Amino acid sequence: MSFQAFADRSIDGETLTRAECRAVLDCPEERILELLDAAYRVRRRFCGKRVHLHLLINAKSGLCPEDCHYCSQSKVSSAAIAKFPLVSPARLLEGARRAKEARSRRYCVVISGRGPTDREVDYLADAVREIKEEVDIGVCVSVGLLTEEKARRLRAAGVEQLNHNLNTSERFYPEICTTHTYADRLATLQAARRAGLQLCTGAIFGQGERLEDIIDVALALRALEPQSIPVNFLLPIDGTPLAGLNYLTPQDCLRILCLMRFLNPRQEIRVSAGREAHLRSLQPLALYPANSVFVSGYLTTPGQAYEDTWKMIEDLGFEIEEHRE
Repeated sequence: MSFQAFADRSIDGETLTRAECRAVLDCPEERILELLDAAYRVRRRFCGKRVHLHLLINAKSGLCPEDCHYCSQSKVSSAAIAKFPLVSPARLLEGARRAKEARSRRYCVVISGRGPTDREVDYLADAVREIKEEVDIGVCVSVGLLTEEKARRLRAAGVEQLNHNLNTSERFYPEICTTHTYADRLATLQAARRAGLQLCTGAIFGQGERLEDIIDVALALRALEPQSIPVNFLLPIDGTPLAGLNYLTPQDCLRILCLMRFLNPRQEIRVSAGREAHLRSLQPLALYPANSVFVSGYLTTPGQAYEDTWKMIEDLGFEIEEHRE
C-alpha cells in the first residue's frame, strides 16, 4: 500500500476509501516516517511551512449542567478545578494581549454551559468589540449549543469563528454524553455557518472509540469542510468518568493526524489538548501533518509555554504566521 498514492489522491481532491483510511490507522511503526512524509507533501502543498498558534482563555469555569464524560467542568465531574462565573472585560482584554504577545493568530474565548444566555451573548459581544479595537488578533468563541440569532449577534460584534467539536462519531456519541446529542452539535454548526461564522470543529480521540469511529468522525469532518479542525487527545482527568483511560501511543496520535490531513488537505489542522502528554518526545513530528497548535495550556490543564513552542517551530525550519487584518 503506497502512502504517496494517498497523498496524490488527497492533493487531487479525492476522498480516501474506508479501507484506505483503515490502512493509515493500521500503519506499522516501521513505516511511520513514510506515512508522515506523504502527509507532509499534502500539508506543504496547501499550507507551506506556516504554523498558526492559538491561545485560549477559560472565561467561565465549571457550573455546567451537561454530562460530557471527558470534561472536568461537567456536572458528573468531581475534578478539583476552579469554578467561576464570567471573568471581567478587563481580564478578557488582558488575555487577548497575552495571546498577541504569544504570536497567536487567534484568541479563543471559552465559556462552560449548555449554551449562552442572552445576557452572556451581549456581554461577550461587548468584550469582543473592545478586543477588536485594541488588539490585532482573530477571535473565536466556544459557547456550547447556539442558535442562528445568537450566532449573528456574535458575528456582528467581530467574532470570526465558532468552535464546537463533533468530539466523536455519531455511533459512539451516546457513550460520552447523554444530555445532548450529536445532532444537536451538527445543528449548532449549521446555525453558525448560516450566520456567517467560520467553523472550528474537531474531535477528541482516546475515549474508548473504535478505529471505525475514528474513520466515521474524520469523514464527517471532511463533509463539513470547516476552516479549522482541532485534533484533541483525551486527558483522562481525575474525577471525570474517563479518568484512567490512557491507551494512545505517540504513533497512534501521528496516524490520526495523518488521516486528518489526507481527508482535509486544505484545512487548518490543529494539534490541541493532550499533545504534550501523548506525543511526548515526538511532538515535533506532529507538525508534518498539522499546521497549527494551541500554546500555554487548555481549559483546566497546563500546556507547553509559547516560548518553547516557538523554539520547536524554529528548529523544524517552519515559520509562525500571525494574524493580519
